[in-house]
Amino acid sequence: MASLWSKISATLPPNEEQFPLQFSDKVALSVVEMLKQARQQLYVDTTSASRILSAQIILDYSWERLNTGTWRHVDKEWRRVYSYGCLFKAAALCRGNPSEEEVLQAIRTCDMGLLMGASIMENILQVIVRILQSEIRKLAKEEENRENTEAKRRKLASPHVGLIKEELAVPRIKCPSLESFRANYLLPLQPVILEGIIDHWPALNKHPWSIEYLRSVAGCRTVPVEVGSRYTDENWSQTLLTVNEFIDKYILNNVQVSENECRAVGYLAQHQLFDQIPELKEDIRIPDYCCLGEGDEDDITVNAWFGPKGTISPLHQDPQQNFLAQVVGSKYIRLYSPEDTEKLYPHESQLLHNTSQVEVENPDAECFPEFVKTPYLECVLQPGDVLFIPVKYWHYVRSLEVSFSVSFWWS
Repeated sequence: MASLWSKISATLPPNEEQFPLQFSDKVALSVVEMLKQARQQLYVDTTSASRILSAQIILDYSWERLNTGTWRHVDKEWRRVYSYGCLFKAAALCRGNPSEEEVLQAIRTCDMGLLMGASIMENILQVIVRILQSEIRKLAKEEENRENTEAKRRKLASPHVGLIKEELAVPRIKCPSLESFRANYLLPLQPVILEGIIDHWPALNKHPWSIEYLRSVAGCRTVPVEVGSRYTDENWSQTLLTVNEFIDKYILNNVQVSENECRAVGYLAQHQLFDQIPELKEDIRIPDYCCLGEGDEDDITVNAWFGPKGTISPLHQDPQQNFLAQVVGSKYIRLYSPEDTEKLYPHESQLLHNTSQVEVENPDAECFPEFVKTPYLECVLQPGDVLFIPVKYWHYVRSLEVSFSVSFWWS
């Protein structure tokens, strides 16, 4: 991988003078001096250890600032400092003739900058991580050719699921016109399943999202994972794993657990994966119906939801319109009108005020007597289906098998 550094250095400014390092007075002068030192080390001969040490000092100091107080109060300048630290460390790891492990560490470092930092130098971390990923893919192909093995393609098949009662079923419609959707569903805020509107997605035909495909495109990338069956549980937590680690541990259950240890549920949930990994973004398209919203395309939030059978999103409501597109597997979904909010017993705390206290499929009729009388709609979302969830409509979601969904939140 001796040529890797030439590719990385080509993305950097040609000299130190053209390398931007501008911060407000919120960043201490001592930190700015350390950033300047790390910048200088990019362009002069020095040891790898000294480059990594300078970068790590920047990362450790800014990490402490990122984790002081609540996230919304973290100043963007410190997120930028963190991103520069990630840039300097990734560059240091890729000098000379880096090992495969060093390249993987550089990818993880870039991902941490993309997840926790702020965009710098026209999103240079995204540019560098694509170069690094390409190098790792080359190594994987060489190894495959040497071993002369053909990987078995593990498909994520859809099993038979139970029927939904006709009187409770969310209505379905095939490829309605924009005007028809607007008049019959968007304006009156009525849920509907749209059929046939994402059949052209590469994720469903040209590049079906099998486990092998997801590994090849994103396997070495670091992502946030929710651990626990639902976010309202006391033992719910979050961790950072590579996509390969997540698949092995929570999708394929390849990681051994002790007899006394309960196997937890892991969920890559509500994550803007497609901004982090543009290769996956190329496999999907924003639904045309989003053009009926007030904002432009940049205002649409696109989230990934990838997990095993049994992941649950408790009954809750969101402040935006939502298209939930099913790509892999199936999900059971139940919907309640916002007009019945009081009967759904939302949590009283400000943090969970948009979430019901009720366990939807096993309600406590004594504690929540009105809930069991409240009307609802339900459906099983299959690959190719897109569910329109109107703004503030309450919805409960349970995966029936390994599942990958994409949500589009729009105003």
